[in-house]
Amino acid sequence: MLNFENTKLRRMVVHQVGNRGKMEGVKYSKTAHTIKDDYVRDLLMMYFTKPFDGNIMYQFRHDADLNLNEVYTYVRKVFEDYNDLYDQSVNIANHLYEKSNHPKIKKGELYIVEFAGCQVDDEICNAIGIFKSENKDKFLKVYQKDDDFEIDFEDGINIHKLDKGCIIFDTEKENGCKVVTVDKLNPTGEAAFWKDEFLHLQPIPDDYYLTRNYMEIVKEFSKLHFNPENDVEEFTKDRREQIDFNSKAARYFEEKENFDLDDFASEVIGEPEVVEEFKAFKEGFEDDFKVPELAPSFVLNEDAKKEVSKKFRSVLKLDRNFHLYVHGGSELLEKGYDEKRKMNYYKIFFNEEN
Repeated sequence: MLNFENTKLRRMVVHQVGNRGKMEGVKYSKTAHTIKDDYVRDLLMMYFTKPFDGNIMYQFRHDADLNLNEVYTYVRKVFEDYNDLYDQSVNIANHLYEKSNHPKIKKGELYIVEFAGCQVDDEICNAIGIFKSENKDKFLKVYQKDDDFEIDFEDGINIHKLDKGCIIFDTEKENGCKVVTVDKLNPTGEAAFWKDEFLHLQPIPDDYYLTRNYMEIVKEFSKLHFNPENDVEEFTKDRREQIDFNSKAARYFEEKENFDLDDFASEVIGEPEVVEEFKAFKEGFEDDFKVPELAPSFVLNEDAKKEVSKKFRSVLKLDRNFHLYVHGGSELLEKGYDEKRKMNYYKIFFNEEN
């Protein structure tokens, strides 16, 4: 959990970083700045901190040695001596420029910001923020001239649209710090170099992360295993079986306090051969998305569980005319085919209409 209510923005350095592939270069500011105007400082705090919810925490990584991660090393030096903020901001700007080769990466302002008094879970700590603004919006400007009004426009940064950013907290430094990150422009796109190429981050496998990933695995497995249009014959199942599976999975995540892979397999899946398919699917998911091996048992996170209804919504979409939302009791659905109309149908049994 993050709380920036009592956080202070101490100093900030602004550089301009271009696209290396286009040879746009880096323009450096001369020094770190202290923002003296309270209103401007409040606007900057909102711009820098509002996009972060803190649900998914990351940490720096490196395949060989964590100390070889450039951003981690530069930021640690600042944590050791905050007088080093400007020099390390230059190193961070140069490192970002070296990674900015994709043609979709735009030239923009890079902000390296010193924060004090951040709350991460139950800990109060300092932090370094790294943010980049790439897009400019047009803003109308209305002003009075003589006895009339004139309208003009200016290009500027929309304080409600942070393009890219991360906040690195001065905690758990030996394990790669705690980090939150956002990339509004390219959350999953081909130019999403921010998290992987520039920062080299990996998720911290806490309860929130594990709960979300297991729910995603179950959801995707359900699509593959029960999709009646799937060409793989052994995966073809009746739609009602999928509804039953989704309902059982949703109840498991909603009602249980702890997740256990074997317990889930027994209660929700049941059939031994399907259990093996599910475990193989989980391993494939980890490989495909480069997810560290997920722990087989953990405490289910209450915040992540709020997404259960979205993950396991069972909807029968019948042409463009009807959507049936099924929350359970698929045995009360009877599917048939009308020879006269040459159409499929569902018969629904119920006791009373609410």
